Amino acid sequence: MAKADILQAPRREILSDNVYLQLKSLIMNGQVRPGERMNIEDLSRRLDVSPTPVREALARLESEELAIKLPLRGYTTTNLLDAGQIVDLYDLRLLLEVPSAGRAAGRLTDAQANLLKEELSSVSEAPEETQYESYRAFVDHDARLHQLILTIAGNEMVTRAFIRLHGHLHLYRLAYDGRFGEHSLTEHEHLVEALLSRDPVAAEDAMRTHLTRARDRVLAGFEKQE
Repeated sequence: MAKADILQAPRREILSDNVYLQLKSLIMNGQVRPGERMNIEDLSRRLDVSPTPVREALARLESEELAIKLPLRGYTTTNLLDAGQIVDLYDLRLLLEVPSAGRAAGRLTDAQANLLKEELSSVSEAPEETQYESYRAFVDHDARLHQLILTIAGNEMVTRAFIRLHGHLHLYRLAYDGRFGEHSLTEHEHLVEALLSRDPVAAEDAMRTHLTRARDRVLAGFEKQE
């Protein structure tokens, strides 16, 4: 491989990542509306890049279910969840994550306990701003913590199901405000405390409380959108 090719590859990856983050922010902030068509050429001009990184970014967004590729029509953004879908999503999460939290508490090692503490300390406070660029780190933390608990529980099928859901991104499109994040961080603290106590019943109760309250917050945010 030529030296120029070696040097060029990282630059292309950086460009692709930047375009992906820009498009994701446009969707999460509602600047590209739910159900709106995303024309590759138009987006290329808007972002001042070639079509290739836009095409790559749209494929990544499709994997996160923020974009849909339609035959002969290209890409559109996904629609926001409705109230029934929100309830269904949380019903599924309650079925998967509550018993998993109990299982994780019962088999927690010292090394895994340290991982939970590190993840909990990765976000010290919830951002008050409602733009995705401001609360992105919190969203990522939320997904990492829940996935870590499922990984500790040791059920690979449940962990894969959670990863495929990607529902949290849609939920934050609907509902994020500073109080949403503040409440979630407090509940995360209680959840981790219960896990560190290695008490399966307490861990299940903490997870159930967290998911139920999160569902109610999202539904309240949905009502404001109407």
